[in-house]
Amino acid sequence: MITPYLQLIALLEISLTCAVVLVILTQKLSSIEIPFSVRLLAVLLLGNLFFWPLGMSMELPLAAYVRGVTGELSVVTMLLLWSSVIPSNQKTPLGFKVPLALIAIAFYPLALGLSMLDPYAWGYGSIGLLIAVILFAIICGLAGWIKGVWIISFAMIAWAAHWHESANLWDYLLDPFLAIWALIAIPKAIYQKRREKAQSGYLFRAG
Repeated sequence: MITPYLQLIALLEISLTCAVVLVILTQKLSSIEIPFSVRLLAVLLLGNLFFWPLGMSMELPLAAYVRGVTGELSVVTMLLLWSSVIPSNQKTPLGFKVPLALIAIAFYPLALGLSMLDPYAWGYGSIGLLIAVILFAIICGLAGWIKGVWIISFAMIAWAAHWHESANLWDYLLDPFLAIWALIAIPKAIYQKRREKAQSGYLFRAG
């Protein structure tokens, strides 16, 4: 009986995520800073556009077609995207991206059957995985990335409440899009830091 509600929640999440992605892309392409009120209004309007059926030749909402291609995103991915439209948004530190990329590199080949070890099975209530996730959240807090603590906490609460159709904790923490983002973001962040260091050295060079 709860399945229709889960489908409704999934469509709402995908609708908001699609709207946020479009707003982020628009901001990236814009030469001026878009005010937060305008971004919020755009997210609400676009979210409605993706959520409600438009009729014509499409029987389902746009979000349903997007979900059919992308699948269900993890709570961590959605919260990272949604929080990016907030003015005081903290940047995701490299200390989060690197472990995430390493976990993804090890997790997906093993989960797809590369060896007899199946880490995906740990997501069904493994105490070891729960402790590891909690420790990782604590490390994020000690490193000063409070937003990461909240995001991981919400993901675990959503899993405990069976917010999505999946009962596996991994599906609330990780998805291929998040893994690809981390793998791309790491060399980009390293290059940017080296560029800033080189520019700083050039500015303060004697003579």
